Amino acid sequence: MTLPDDMKAHNRKVIEAFRANGGRAPEGRQLLLLTTTGARTGQARTTPMMFVPDGDRLLVFASNAGAPRHPDWYLNLVAHPEVRVEVAGETYDATAVVTISEERDRLFARTGEKYPFFLDHQAKIARTIPVVALVRRGG
Repeated sequence: MTLPDDMKAHNRKVIEAFRANGGRAPEGRQLLLLTTTGARTGQARTTPMMFVPDGDRLLVFASNAGAPRHPDWYLNLVAHPEVRVEVAGETYDATAVVTISEERDRLFARTGEKYPFFLDHQAKIARTIPVVALVRRGG
């Protein structure tokens, strides 16, 4: 998988297309928009990403395409776990819960069976890829 040279510009286009399409991802992909609060700036930051449904929760993976450091959105939600989710034409507030130990390992292994590129990402880095559960608030 080749990443675009200008990831911010690429993400802006994905976000615009997602919202213009009523919150539906193109080509049937499992896509959501996650808005976090910047850990240092306090500003809202929106990032498109793949998700995996898990009961009432949505799971997102801080793989950063196998980069050696965590993605900024992950650092933001660790600092400020109250997030906003846009998915399938719906927008809601959620709490980001970083899974740990056996739960993280189970969820990562199960997802890796269906999406082996996550296993490839993990194999090329020393850090453990976090699995984050997005839990709807007030519902």
